[in-house]
Amino acid sequence: MNEQQGIKPYVIGLDLGGTNSVFGIVDARGEIKATTAIKTGGYEKVEDYVKASVEALQPIIEQVGGIDKIKAMGIGAPNGNYYNGTIEFAPNLPWAHDGIVPLAKLFSDALGIPVALTNDANAAAIGEMVYGVARGMKNFIVITLGTGVGSGIVVNGQLLYGHDGFAGELGHVTMVRGAEGRPCGCGRTGCLEAYCSAIGVARTARELLSKTERPSLLRDMNPEDITSLDVSIAAGKGDELAKEIYEFTGHMLGEACADFAAFSSPEAFIFFGGMVKAGDLIMNPIKKAYNEHVLPIFRNKAQFLVSGLDGASAAVLGASAIGWEIQQ
Repeated sequence: MNEQQGIKPYVIGLDLGGTNSVFGIVDARGEIKATTAIKTGGYEKVEDYVKASVEALQPIIEQVGGIDKIKAMGIGAPNGNYYNGTIEFAPNLPWAHDGIVPLAKLFSDALGIPVALTNDANAAAIGEMVYGVARGMKNFIVITLGTGVGSGIVVNGQLLYGHDGFAGELGHVTMVRGAEGRPCGCGRTGCLEAYCSAIGVARTARELLSKTERPSLLRDMNPEDITSLDVSIAAGKGDELAKEIYEFTGHMLGEACADFAAFSSPEAFIFFGGMVKAGDLIMNPIKKAYNEHVLPIFRNKAQFLVSGLDGASAAVLGASAIGWEIQQ
């Protein structure tokens, strides 16, 4: 720990998801000292979101000795641009759907500390590399399965940002082309996210239920209320239709990973998010489809791992690591 970190021993990490925003105050050893959270989407204007966030942060900031103990803040956010500190045209955020939001500057002005921002999946990748199952790895891909599908790509030990800060949007590769492709929140059709996110799994469930009379525990629910968690619970109870939904989802993810291997030859694919709690129900189809579709030179080389960090820890810790790097 350098002298500056000794004077200001904490940073704030923010995992800004499509549904929830989770804040953590983190020390230089990567220990989360305090957390709080708010709903992400309940605000029409970004200024209202920032105000609510700062109000939620105040008690935990005081808990560690006040803002004078905080060196900086790091944010992991959908469509986050590391170079500009902005969120740009994020399809799942109502206050950032149609434009460019200077979120790092807004938080910096509100808190009076430096703030940096990156893509949420990139933050998760940093968290895995420093604290999780990717420790010691230099080439891997983290795929986050939540409200959307995100990815953080590490090549030769460095996050891949590209020339404009937006490299690695693997959730928006096209899996189904033409009129048959599902509409995606990004405005295009057929994206991986439209099928393999939590929202996509729920949609697959509704489609299967409408196309068949097969019995299923999911028929006891209002179709519009079905979530990916409901599908996971039903599949865990042996529901054949629910298991078929995960088979379909995992197969598409495995096909996508087979394509991803061709450009970076990762030593591991690491899956992060609530959906991976389904365990083998989704991981086995991923592995099977990957080996069926990957180029022979890549077959059986990559590991398929589940994040070793609980809940939002990977993204919060990854975001906090960005905070340590800010030069004051």
